[in-house]
Amino acid sequence: MGLTVTTGAALRGGGLEPAEVAELIRRALAEDLADGLDVTTVATVAAEAEGIADFVARRDGVVAGLPVAVAVLETVGEGALRITPGAADGDRVAAGQVLLSVSARTRALLTAERTALNFLGHLSGIATVTRRWADAVAGTGARILDTRKTTPGLRALEKYAVRCGGGVNKRMGL
Repeated sequence: MGLTVTTGAALRGGGLEPAEVAELIRRALAEDLADGLDVTTVATVAAEAEGIADFVARRDGVVAGLPVAVAVLETVGEGALRITPGAADGDRVAAGQVLLSVSARTRALLTAERTALNFLGHLSGIATVTRRWADAVAGTGARILDTRKTTPGLRALEKYAVRCGGGVNKRMGL
C-alpha cells in the first residue's frame, strides 16, 4: 500500500517531502523485517483479523510525528485503515492521552507498530525538549535555533520536530 493523498498533504504541510519520508519508512521497515515479514504475527494472527490500536502518550510533552506514524501504517497496511486523531503535531499532550487511534488488519497494526512508535517517540522527544527551551526564553525576544547536528538520514524529520516544539530551523545544510 502507498501513502494516501491526505497523508502526503499532511507531510507537505509540515515541510516534509512525502517521497523522502516514504523512503525512510521503507528502509526502517526493511531493517525491522530483515526476514521479510513479521513471522510471529503471521504465525499467531489470522490474516482476516481486525483490531484497534491506540497510540498513547507515556508522559506529558509535545507531540511530533503523527503524519509519519500514519505513513508507516499506510505503508504496511492491507485494506482499509480507519484513523481517528486525538492530537496534532505541536500539541501539548498529557500522559495517558490517546494521540491516534487506528482500526485496521491486526497483522498490519502489529507489523507497523514498533517502527511507527520509534519515529513518534523520537520526534516527540525532540519537540518536547525544544518546547521547554522555547518556554524558558518566552518574552525575552530570544529564539531557540537548531543546528545541523542531526541523526544521519533524519535531518528533515528532526528539524520538523524542532518546529513542532516552537524552535526555529537555522539552516538545512552547509
